[in-house]
Amino acid sequence: MASKTVEEVLFPGIDVRVERVVDSSDALLVEAVSTSGPGRCPGCRKQARPMHSSYQRTLDERPVGSRPVVVRLRVRRYFCDRRSCSRRTFVEQVRGLSERHRRSSTGLTGWLRSIAVELGGRPAARLCRQLRVAAGRTRLLRLLTAPPVPDRAPRVLGVDEFAFRKGCTYGTVLVDVEAGRVVDVLPDRTSETFAAWLADHPGAEIICRDRATAYTKAAKQAAPDALEVADRWHLLQNLSAAVEKTCHQHRNCLRKHAEEDTATEAPELSPMLLPPAKLPRTQIIERTRHRYEDIHRLLDKHWTISAIARGSV
Repeated sequence: MASKTVEEVLFPGIDVRVERVVDSSDALLVEAVSTSGPGRCPGCRKQARPMHSSYQRTLDERPVGSRPVVVRLRVRRYFCDRRSCSRRTFVEQVRGLSERHRRSSTGLTGWLRSIAVELGGRPAARLCRQLRVAAGRTRLLRLLTAPPVPDRAPRVLGVDEFAFRKGCTYGTVLVDVEAGRVVDVLPDRTSETFAAWLADHPGAEIICRDRATAYTKAAKQAAPDALEVADRWHLLQNLSAAVEKTCHQHRNCLRKHAEEDTATEAPELSPMLLPPAKLPRTQIIERTRHRYEDIHRLLDKHWTISAIARGSV
């Protein structure tokens, strides 16, 4: 079976040529050169021919085992000779490896984005430290992009408030209940903002909400044909609050009834005495037991506590 080249192992399907691999104490350093054809101008999309210069970029790559990988990639800068284009020069981007204004490879950026989506900020940063990837919570959160908002509202629309800052600033989150994903986030929890969103995004047949009057007013104004239902969480919360209020109002009757039941109950059985649990005989337990015995033996000889504490035991 033919052995694979370094390019096939580190950069499969990417137009680069590895010139040297240096195994340093900190990371695995890979020096590579782009072998793709002339790039296209990002402004006018015309393929460039004359080359301006070349320079070396440093990119963080996905680790190999427990070793971090740093890629020093030599790329070319081209002239854009189209007069109508505002760009004079531009740098080529290696597909699958480099992106504009990024110091990490495309593969590593995809890793970090997936971790940030699943874990968020600080938990994702802790996982990255375990994976030997340098990425703080701020960098991870910047990789998150808001999904596009659909033109129409989902059939079953869930709406609830949340706190940007508890007690000060609140917003509204809109959820597709059937798909289980967030549709949009509104900057406040007023009926005017929610009504404007419903007017711009028709199609909601069922609105699942809490009992806030602002959302009720917006639904009746912008989606009068939609069926309004209460979600399960708020139903259970309202039920528990009603039960707690009722028990608090009738606590005297409940206490009296509980005392009557206690008086008519059969005599309690004596509790079963279990033998005391025996600790395993470990070295530290034996040492502690011996020290306890030595201290009490000295106390019987009328030693003072300060003398025992000074290390006479």
